[in-house]
Formats: sequence, structure tokens, C-alpha cells
Amino acid sequence: MRLSRWFCAVLVVALLAGCAGRPEGVLIPTTERAAGTSRVDVLVATTRRPSEEPGILFSGERGKEPQVTEIAVSIPPDSKREVGQVQWPKKLPPNPEKEFATVSVTPLETAGATAWLKRTLPKSRRVLVFVHGFNNRYEDAVYRFAQIVHDSKADAAPVLFTWPSRGSVFAYNYDKESTNYSRDALEALLRRLAREPAVGEVTIMAHSMGSWLTVEALRQMAIRDGRVAPKIQNVILASPDLDVDVFSRQLAEIGPKRPSFTLFVSRDDRALSLSRRISGNVDRLGQVDPMAEPYRTEFEKAGIVVLDLTALKGNDQLNHGKFAESPEVVRLLGNRLIAGQTVTDSHVGFGERLGAVAFGAAQSVGSAASVAVSTPIAVFDPTTRRNYRDQVDRFGNSLGGTVVTAVGQ
Repeated sequence: MRLSRWFCAVLVVALLAGCAGRPEGVLIPTTERAAGTSRVDVLVATTRRPSEEPGILFSGERGKEPQVTEIAVSIPPDSKREVGQVQWPKKLPPNPEKEFATVSVTPLETAGATAWLKRTLPKSRRVLVFVHGFNNRYEDAVYRFAQIVHDSKADAAPVLFTWPSRGSVFAYNYDKESTNYSRDALEALLRRLAREPAVGEVTIMAHSMGSWLTVEALRQMAIRDGRVAPKIQNVILASPDLDVDVFSRQLAEIGPKRPSFTLFVSRDDRALSLSRRISGNVDRLGQVDPMAEPYRTEFEKAGIVVLDLTALKGNDQLNHGKFAESPEVVRLLGNRLIAGQTVTDSHVGFGERLGAVAFGAAQSVGSAASVAVSTPIAVFDPTTRRNYRDQVDRFGNSLGGTVVTAVGQ
């Protein structure tokens, strides 16, 4: 009885946090313009079935063949919006001065997609592929990715892969099967990008259930080709809705020549709490405590960097979208992660404080444990922590005694 009430409460919150009040057909291009707006051009590949409704473009049902579309989105001036938020139109046509608006929609064949890629690639020659999560309509994925690209100032050509989600909290199993349906298509897209001579490197960012789809596609590629394509260098999994045991097997099957993995986790993620309950009560990867065993050791062995966002507060009542809504996280995405750089404690204002604790020879267990961390983002970086421990051990040995360290506690 108590469990049923808990399920209902989570579902009600999800529904209230959803798309109530939004107009349909927001992907109808508008001729309205406003000064100071920004434009984001996105290449959208999808396994969804085309929709006959104007401005919907693709439904939540499964299509027979993948299709590609170029969509340009107008984003309001920075002075009129909050970083991390999608300003959905209240009515159509939208007001570009205050709301997101669709500027153009262009269906593309293979040659057109290649031309778009060559035209859009920055000097870094980097491509950013985004794979959305559960309960996303086509337009949800397009506007959310446009927001991420704009707010992060990502130095990359933005490519969205959107799979058949019915956009309903009651369609969890359908959506999960749709990710399985889309594995081959995502693998093929990633392989084409990696084989394109103009592309220098590929970063993949996946959210929620899209993490399952992404890791499965990489696993398939590794099995077929003997390894993941070398140009695929970084994988970012945000709130991954992945069984921890399954993820461990996937990594093993991908093999040692794999991309660098970065995880965003949050122990207060209510959506993943629901997923855990309906998936055999096995921990979800996006909700683990990276400092608790056995996860700490496993992440360290695998060389996986984990950013714990539990202390961050956002506008998402389910605490499931912090990676895109938090200005601090969006800046990290653009400044380092999308660019393929490792994030360590120092990049979120944590390193100097941690160093003071780690190397303070006079620290006791009580004082070390009581040090307050000012930043809401905690980083588990295996390489940095190993280096800290090595330096602490050497420092302690030189004093002929034991040095208390906060690293890994």
C-alpha cells in the first residue's frame, strides 16, 4: 500500500513537471525575428516514424528507416532568459525575444548531411552527439539540445540522435524497447561520423535511458570491429538509467581500448528511484554514491570520472535534469568535458581545499572529517586521487609517521 502511494506520488510530480500548457507544433518555422537572439543549427537523426501533423515532424512511434533533418532554433537574448532553461512558447507563433522559436526545418539525404557537417565543423573538428532520455518527444529533444549547445558554448558541431519515445511517464517499457530498436542506427551514425575525414574527434553525451542506448551501441561497435572507433574519445553519461551490474559487463565487453567515461550522478534523483523499483531493485548507475564501496574501487579501476550533483538544487522536481539546468554544470560541459578535457576537483573549486586537508600533517581524523566543502559539485577523479595518495604516503614516510588524508573518504 505504501509502495503504491509512493509510485503515484512520483508519477504525479513527473506529470506536473512535464509539458502541460505547451502548444503543439512548435517546429513550424516562424518568420518572426528579434534583436539579440542566437541561432543554433542542429543535425537531427531519428528512428521515429514521421508525423502528418504540422510542426510535430516525428511521432513517438518507430520508423522503418532512420531519417535526418537540419533544424535551426532561435534562442532569446541572454538578458531575457535563465541559463539552463528552455523558454517554451506560450502560444504560436512564438515571441523570439522571450521564447525559443524554430527558424528552419530542412530534410536531408546522406550527401546533404555530409555537406552540413563539413560546413558546421569548427576549427577543433569536434562533433558532439547527444542522445536524450526517457519521456521525450521529438521537439523536447531538439529544444533541450539547442539549449545545451548554446549555454555551454560547445566548440563542436551539434548532432542529435532521437529515438522513439512516446513522451509519457506511463510508457517506460515501450521506451526501453525503443532504445533496443535503435541500437543499430546509432552505431551506424557513430561509425559514419568516425569515418568522415573532416571529423577530428567525437564526444557523446547521453541522458537517462539514452545512456543504455549509447553504451549498447558502443558495445556492439567494439564486438563488430574489435574496438570502439578511435575518434570516439569521450562519453558523458548524465543521470544514467543503467543497471550497475549491466554497465560493468558492457564496459568489459567494450574492452580496454575504450573512450574516456564521465558520469553525472545524484543520489536524490527521484526518476531513477522509480526506475530502480521497477527494475528489480538493483542500483541505477546515476544514483550511486561514488565514494561508497564497491563503487569507489570499481570507478578507480576503470578510470571513470564521476561528478556528484546531489548537493545541487535545480528547477527539476525529479532532480533528473541537473546536468542541463545547472549553470555550474553547463559551464563545465562547455569549458572542459565537451572539449575532451578531464574535470578534477580543482575545476569546481574543491581541489585547493582538499589539498589542504590531504597534506596537512597536523590534521586529526576528527578535524579532517569536519572540513566543509563549499562547492555543491563533488568530483571523483581516480587519477588525481591516486596522485594525492602517493604524495601523502611519501610525505608521511618522510616524517616517520602517519598522515591523515581526506582523499577517498
